[in-house]
Amino acid sequence: MLKGKTIILGVTGGIAAYKAADLASALTKMHASVQVILTENAQHFITPNTFEAITKQKCLTDTFDRNHPFEVEHIALAKRADLVVIAPATANTMAKLAYGFADNMLTTTVLACTCPKLIAPAMNTAMYENPLTRENEERLRRFGWTVIEPASGILACGDVGRGRLPDKELILEYVLRAIALPKDLAGRKVLVTAGPTQESLDPVRFLTNHSTGRMGYAIARMAMLRGADVTLVSGPTALQRPSFVDFVPIVSAADLFREVTARATEQDIIITPAAVADYRPACVSDEKIHKKDGELSIALERTEDTLQYLGDHKREGQILCGFAMETSDLEERARGKLAKKNLDMIVANNLKVRGAGFGTDTNVVTLITRDGEEKLAIMSKEDVAMRILDRLAGMAW
Repeated sequence: MLKGKTIILGVTGGIAAYKAADLASALTKMHASVQVILTENAQHFITPNTFEAITKQKCLTDTFDRNHPFEVEHIALAKRADLVVIAPATANTMAKLAYGFADNMLTTTVLACTCPKLIAPAMNTAMYENPLTRENEERLRRFGWTVIEPASGILACGDVGRGRLPDKELILEYVLRAIALPKDLAGRKVLVTAGPTQESLDPVRFLTNHSTGRMGYAIARMAMLRGADVTLVSGPTALQRPSFVDFVPIVSAADLFREVTARATEQDIIITPAAVADYRPACVSDEKIHKKDGELSIALERTEDTLQYLGDHKREGQILCGFAMETSDLEERARGKLAKKNLDMIVANNLKVRGAGFGTDTNVVTLITRDGEEKLAIMSKEDVAMRILDRLAGMAW
């Protein structure tokens, strides 16, 4: 995702500086060109050699490097940079950046950068909560910086509170959101449903399906990375919630109907890969149903048809994308669903095709519209998500 991107990683003089090596490694594995700049104090915690071994790039420490006497290095680097990330950022460096000081290689370079900038403060809780530090943080925000707020926990000094460097995975999500993909969905509202529903039978048991939610979560994440304002309505899954989305947890088909229809009107695009139960127990027992001799029959009733409601109430300009999962007559059934439910596109896949369906990292789908169909080869669910969003974005504007 970061191939061809140049990222300046600024490392300042706090104990969390050693964690920046993992971050540099992760960015490099994503094929970014990572240019590390160490402040003088940072070198007391970690050496330039560490970063040079990881990034295969010279680690910069000196504004006046005699090895490059004919190049104003900090200006040249600032022009190449697609993103600045300062992690960890000390209170001292935050203060310098907030007021435009340029007294070392890092602050001088950053002052010349016009690209997006991220900063991850890490320090003692009392230092972070000091009104001067908080004022500097707000000042950075006003001037366009994105602040990754510190995590809470036990600090190096033994105190407990806010001030820990955020997890690497969260910083990476901020990086990806900033520069990984073009923001062709910026300003658009996208609602995605995901996962299974659970329909209670008694206090112990419920009816459900094999959906893991991976397809829906992939679509939500990719839409977020493309700049959309994303709402994810999700049934119970074991997946980590995507960052930077409005997450709405639900359990039953009735829950999903309520939450989706309440938000539907304001959405520009609605995508519904959730595996929603078509039937639920007509009666839910207050007590556990105990086994007896002979057979047991469970009366079922239809659940709310959220997709049909959305199609019947679709406002002008809104794009609606459904999903069809079948074991036979895939295209015929999917086209019938497309017409009946007033969809703009339906994503169809056959559970019997290897690499498609529940619980896999891949999918094999056919994108069907009123004008035709496109069969996609087996690919990751993230790539499928991108192809779906490409088609829907093309319909919307």
